[in-house]
Amino acid sequence: MGSRSLGGLERLCAALLLAGSLAGCATTGGNPADPLERVNRAVFAFNDVTDKAVFTPLAKGYRFVLPGFLRTGISNFFSNLEDVWVSVNDVLQGKFQQGSEDFVRVIFNSTFGIAGIFDFASDVGLPKHNEDFGQTLGAWGVASGPYVVVPFLGPSTFRDGLALYVDYKADLVYRLSESVPVRNSLWATRAISNRAKLLDATSLLEQAALDKYAFSRDAWLQRRRNLVYDGNPPREPDESDDEPVK
Repeated sequence: MGSRSLGGLERLCAALLLAGSLAGCATTGGNPADPLERVNRAVFAFNDVTDKAVFTPLAKGYRFVLPGFLRTGISNFFSNLEDVWVSVNDVLQGKFQQGSEDFVRVIFNSTFGIAGIFDFASDVGLPKHNEDFGQTLGAWGVASGPYVVVPFLGPSTFRDGLALYVDYKADLVYRLSESVPVRNSLWATRAISNRAKLLDATSLLEQAALDKYAFSRDAWLQRRRNLVYDGNPPREPDESDDEPVK
């Protein structure tokens, strides 16, 4: 792989560190979690233009060319690879039973599900979970930090953006092949598959949101908070509270 392959994420980490240093002097917008709103809106606009020009057409072509059962199989294959890291993060968060269940998911889907193409595990009562290293840091008490929109990758926070480096190193697609073209092809296929699944949601967002940036930010932050606290987040502090809620 070498240092050149890590350059993109190393630059991302450097950019996030710079964003954190700028947060104290940036003008705060309507959401206190977004002190870099002016910069974030510019990156969001860039991502939006890029998505409409490149990723959305690719996703639509992917959905048009491939039948539904084949798209589902491809999505299941990558989901099965991700479940290995999910189970590790379960354990790191102290969710030992869930971690063992997610590891069994990998075994079942890799064997009975034919390399994960079929989600056999869900059919036998082992549901899919969503855990990554950013959620693990959140479970350990690391604050999310300012909201950041990352070029090409989209919504994140200072904490979750830095955690991407660990997620990247643990990604089995990264380790699946020593061939850079094969690895890049797998990454591209997964990215297009994930984008294709969001086409309908994007259409609804375009129709419903008066301010697409604010809607996307607030929805992402709320969902991310729910993921960190497994759907039961503590009450957020009000301005009238004497002390912040822990």
